[in-house]
Amino acid sequence: MTSFDTSPQLNVWRALLALAVVFVMLATTGWTAVRSHRTPSPLQASLSAWDDGRIGGRSLPDPDGTPGRLTRFFASLTAHQRDRLVRRYPLAVGNMNGVPVALRYRANHIALRTAREAERVRMHDNRLSSVGQHEAGRRMHRYDDLLEKGRQILSFDPEGSGRVAEVFGDLVTAQRVSVVVPGVDTDVLTFQRTNRRYSAPVGMASALYRAEWEASPTTRTAVIAWADYTAPSGLGMDAATAMRAESGAVRLNRLVRGLPGRASVALYCHSYGSVVCGVAARTLPRRVTDIAVAGSPGMRAENSAQLRTSARVWAMRDADDWIQDVPYLEVGGLGHGADPVSSAFGARVLSARGAKGHGGYFEPGTESLHNFAEIGVGAYRAVRCAQRVPKDQQDRKDDVCLKGLSDGAMAGRA
Repeated sequence: MTSFDTSPQLNVWRALLALAVVFVMLATTGWTAVRSHRTPSPLQASLSAWDDGRIGGRSLPDPDGTPGRLTRFFASLTAHQRDRLVRRYPLAVGNMNGVPVALRYRANHIALRTAREAERVRMHDNRLSSVGQHEAGRRMHRYDDLLEKGRQILSFDPEGSGRVAEVFGDLVTAQRVSVVVPGVDTDVLTFQRTNRRYSAPVGMASALYRAEWEASPTTRTAVIAWADYTAPSGLGMDAATAMRAESGAVRLNRLVRGLPGRASVALYCHSYGSVVCGVAARTLPRRVTDIAVAGSPGMRAENSAQLRTSARVWAMRDADDWIQDVPYLEVGGLGHGADPVSSAFGARVLSARGAKGHGGYFEPGTESLHNFAEIGVGAYRAVRCAQRVPKDQQDRKDDVCLKGLSDGAMAGRA
């Protein structure tokens, strides 16, 4: 009898708890979900204007069309026409895969200047709280950083927490391209850091670019710091599911297919970024030759064969990385599957000695960064395997992580 008397109360409390969760989510996101339906984002507005635009009496192509078509369209324009499109639709042009990268850099420079001025105005908007004004100031200063001379911003979207990607090196002439795919809490404000520099995308990519040059000065390389997907915020439900990874995988696939030239591509996927790479693996083009994951919670697969990729799959984890304590399973959409450094998974397991925790894999002087760089320049003989063979045999050419590589794959620096 007592259980029947209390069940209505329990139902009321459950309903109130559900409502509380909804309100907390809305409050902490600043009602972003509600506001996003009222007005288009700056990027959406730019793309809508592009859809209605014309140049030289011609309609503009579908911005979601194939990269090849966009490349041919821009190649058919005069320099003056290209300049007009960059100035008229900077956010649209700056985010189109297939547009010549020099034009994307120029377009995103213009878009960043516009966004910086918008944040400067918001800093002094009395309708905002002091917290909102402070946040506007932080974003304005971040845009200032991104506008520094010589920076090559490949994509930029100021909406929400923001998305951005930056190139180190010459993407057009590169023989080998590396893409750094970061994990949770990655956005415009965390794109680069002063403290813990090498745990942020800019620090990761710049360190990798320098290390690749040191590994092979004659190999033309480019590295992309790719924070152009909406990463989970914190270690909540988004981080425990593949929702963010699935949308990120689509964007990653488009990036790779839109890269200029025929350079081979290596992906370096950190933390939740490895979930993105795991989901994307089966759709990526064959020019992706290597997928290396570090500090991975799983790749949404039980073994490397389930990734259905022709790329070599590498994995590493530092002994002090807390990620080793997460449950390596997937149940009802929660969790990301098997541990990529387990012997059963089938990845080539690399040494991460010196990495010191979850955010240290790109620190200069670590074996993890050394291994990333050697993979990036194609010097597979030079990688250092995790110590799964006796220590006095670590110099064997048949180390576990090198086993089965063909002579062509191990031909050294390409």
